[in-house]
Amino acid sequence: MDQTSEQDLEKSGGAAQVSITTQHGSDTPGNHSSLDHEVAPTPNLLKGRLAVWNDKVEGLSGLEARGIRRVLPDEKTGGGLRAYINMFLLWFSINLVAINILTGLLGPLLFELGWVDSVCIVVFALMISACGPAYTSTFGPLSGCRTMILGRFVMGYWPSKLVGILNLIQLLGYGIIACIIAGQMISAVNGQGLTVAVGCIISALLIAIVAIFGIKLVYRFERYSWIIQAFAISILTGVSRKEWDTSAVSVGPSGTISANRCSFFALVFAGTIGYASASADFYVYYPVQTSRPITFLMTWSATFIPLVWCNLVGIGIGTGVAADQAWSDAYDISSGALVLAAYEGLGRFGGFCVVILAFGSVASNAPGAYSAAVTFQALGRYTKAIPRWFWCVIIFVIELVCSVAGRNSLFAVFQNFMPVMSYWVCPFLTIWIEESMLFRTLRHNPFDWTFWEDKKQLPVGAAALFAFLCGWAGAIVGMYQVWYAGPIAIEIGKHGGDIGAWLSIAFCGIIFPPLRYLEIKKFGR
Repeated sequence: MDQTSEQDLEKSGGAAQVSITTQHGSDTPGNHSSLDHEVAPTPNLLKGRLAVWNDKVEGLSGLEARGIRRVLPDEKTGGGLRAYINMFLLWFSINLVAINILTGLLGPLLFELGWVDSVCIVVFALMISACGPAYTSTFGPLSGCRTMILGRFVMGYWPSKLVGILNLIQLLGYGIIACIIAGQMISAVNGQGLTVAVGCIISALLIAIVAIFGIKLVYRFERYSWIIQAFAISILTGVSRKEWDTSAVSVGPSGTISANRCSFFALVFAGTIGYASASADFYVYYPVQTSRPITFLMTWSATFIPLVWCNLVGIGIGTGVAADQAWSDAYDISSGALVLAAYEGLGRFGGFCVVILAFGSVASNAPGAYSAAVTFQALGRYTKAIPRWFWCVIIFVIELVCSVAGRNSLFAVFQNFMPVMSYWVCPFLTIWIEESMLFRTLRHNPFDWTFWEDKKQLPVGAAALFAFLCGWAGAIVGMYQVWYAGPIAIEIGKHGGDIGAWLSIAFCGIIFPPLRYLEIKKFGR
C-alpha cells in the first residue's frame, strides 16, 4: 500500500477493532500476543458499571482504544509519500503556534539581547535541539512501541519509571503554559470581558477532546490547523514588521551579555528537545520498513522551520516594545495583550487573528496530552489497566486547575520551567544514543522489541540510572535559575548563565559507556 491516511493509521489501533486494547488493556482476539513476551498480566480494575461505561466510550466512532501494547508488524498499514507528508504536517502544525512567538519575546525583553544575538541563538539552538525528537521518532515505526516503553530498552524496566514521571511533569507543564497563553489572548481580545480563567477552560477542554479520540483525530486536526495558524502569523509578521528594531543591540557589560546568551540559548533549546521524550508515540502505526532517514528529515524540518519563523516574529515584536508606548503598555498587562497590540490598525480583524492564535494551543498540546496519557499507562501494571481516554480526562483536570491557578505568572513559569526540563531529557537522550549506537549497532546486537514488558530480558538499568543521576549532578552545578545558581554557572559573566544542559550531557555521556560495558559483562543484558 503506497498511501497512508488517518484511516490507515487507525485500522490497527482504533475503533476499527482490529487488535485493539479494550476495557482494562487486554488484547482482543487475533492480536497474536504470543509474539510478545509479556510477563505482567494486566489486572482487571474495571468491573460492573465502570466496565459498561468504558465499553460505551471505547465504542465511539473514531476513538482509539489501544493503550501502550506494542503494535505488531502485521498490524501496521500504509506507507509511501503520503505517509511522509503526514509526518511533516503533524510537526509543522504542532510548532506553528503562539507559544513559540512568546518564547522569542524573551530574548529582547527578559535577557536584554539585541536582534542579531537573539536571531543567531534561535537558529542554532533550534537546529541542534530539533535533532532530538527527529532521532527518537525513527524508533516508532521500527518498534511499534511508545516512547516511554522504548525507554525501558535503554534505562531498564524500573529506572524508566523515573523517566516516565519526569515526562509527565514536562508534558503537563507545556499544556498548562499553553492554556495560560490562550487565556491571556482570549481575554485581551474581549477587552477583559472574559477573564483569563475562562480562556484557560476553553483551551483545556478542546485539547482534551482531541486527545481523548486519539491518533486519528490528532492527525486529522493537525493536517489542517496549520493553515489558519500560518494565515494569522503571516498577518502578524506583516503588520508588526514596521516596528521591529533590527538595529537593537544587547545591553550590559560583555560578561553579562555572554551569560544572557547562554541562558536564552538554554531556554530555546529546552523548548524543543523535550519533544524527544514523546515523538515516537505518533509513528507506532507506520510500517516497519518506513525509511528512518526520511522520517528523521521530515520530523526535523517540520520542527525547525515553523519554530524559527515564530521565534523570529517574537524577537521582532520584543525589540519594538522599547520604542512603541502602546506595545509597552500592553506588555505590562500580559503577553496576550502585547500580541493583540502588534495587530494595531486592523481593528476587529486583528482580534480575530489573535483568537486564531489562541486556539493554536490545541494544535500544540493535544498531541502532548495524548502522549501524556500513554505515559501514565507506561508507569506500571495498574496504571496500564486504566483506559487511555480516562487518563486524558485526568490530564484535562490537572491542566485546567494549574493553568487557572498560575495564570498571572506566565513568564516566571516560562523562565523557570522550560530550561529545567532539558536537564533530564538531555541525559536520557544521551543514554539512548549511546546504547543504540555503541551497544547495539556496533556490536550487531539489535533490540528485540518483543521483550517490551519482560523484566528478565530488558537491561538491568543500574548503569543507566547512575549515569542519569550523574547527568543531573552536571545540570545542578551548571544551572542558573531564579531560585538556584550552580557553582559553575555563576562563574559565567557577572551574574551567571545557564549551561546545565551541556554539563548534563557531558557527565552522563562520559560515565555511561564503561558502566554499561561492566553491566553487560556481569548480567549479560
